[in-house]
Amino acid sequence: MIDFRSDTVTKPTAAMRAAISQAEVGDDVYGDDPSVNYLEEMAADMFGYDNALFTSSGTQANLLALMAHCERGDEYLCGQQAHNYKFEGGGAAVLGSIQPQPLTNQADGSILLSDIEAAIKPDDIHFARTRLLSLENTIGGKVVPQEYLASAQALAFERGLKIHLDGARVANAAVAQNIPMTEITQYFDSVSICLSKGLCAPVGSILLGDERLITKARRWRKVLGGGMRQAGILASAATLALTEQVERLAEDHDNAAYLAAELARIEGFEVDMSQVQTNMVFAAVCDKIDTKALALELKAKGILLSPGKTIRFVTHADISRADITCFISELKGLLVRG
Repeated sequence: MIDFRSDTVTKPTAAMRAAISQAEVGDDVYGDDPSVNYLEEMAADMFGYDNALFTSSGTQANLLALMAHCERGDEYLCGQQAHNYKFEGGGAAVLGSIQPQPLTNQADGSILLSDIEAAIKPDDIHFARTRLLSLENTIGGKVVPQEYLASAQALAFERGLKIHLDGARVANAAVAQNIPMTEITQYFDSVSICLSKGLCAPVGSILLGDERLITKARRWRKVLGGGMRQAGILASAATLALTEQVERLAEDHDNAAYLAAELARIEGFEVDMSQVQTNMVFAAVCDKIDTKALALELKAKGILLSPGKTIRFVTHADISRADITCFISELKGLLVRG
């Protein structure tokens, strides 16, 4: 199966499967799982934070960060396209009583600093208390500029806000810029990093922060039912995601560029090549092509994609250059017959 729907569909590597089978485990809720402890200590040291927390998902890691930074009646600022606002079930509001204040994302994924400044509420009983700025990198496959991150951090510090990074694909952002991930994460009080997308771990994300934040997040994780027992089975694979899979992302980026160029040559498909910066390709499809029917025909040939007026294609470890060539050939054949 050639699956373009997301990089969440990646299968664990052979090394991960071996590590899972041999993982030393304990009860993580008691703090007794050596494999989880090793992952958390390694990640904290790798990124220069006081502590880290292994979570079941990126959604959980983001929610724990929001609930650790904010109290009931507080507010966080984020982009209209932010995953932790648009695609995580409204968890901050539903479970944390935290008000999101979404702001317009610019073409490069950033939020205007002037918009952030204007959205910060006065210290007045009529308003929610603005406590946190949350950014995302990459966002929609785009890399947020380093200069912007530095400016956003300075603004947050000046206005007394904490700043969180939804870094689900921060490894992609770093590889695309040929810099260490720490060059990006240095600007944030907390960071969530997904290990089960392009980095191939079967389950899990890591949340980074200071001791106070991680202690509070660990308590909220338990409250939300996220305490795991012999989680070292998962942590052993997650460790390899951070140590063995980051540099390989460059292959996904090259494949995305190749896919984008091939799609752009097909009548009825339009791709803005300037927006293809990491492992995502967004192709606008003309009205005469029925993308739902097309997706069904491709599925019958072992190729999966999510239909729509704009189709998002995501490259990952389980998609090769040959797979892309096969897909393009099948797509052209279907369009000719259609």
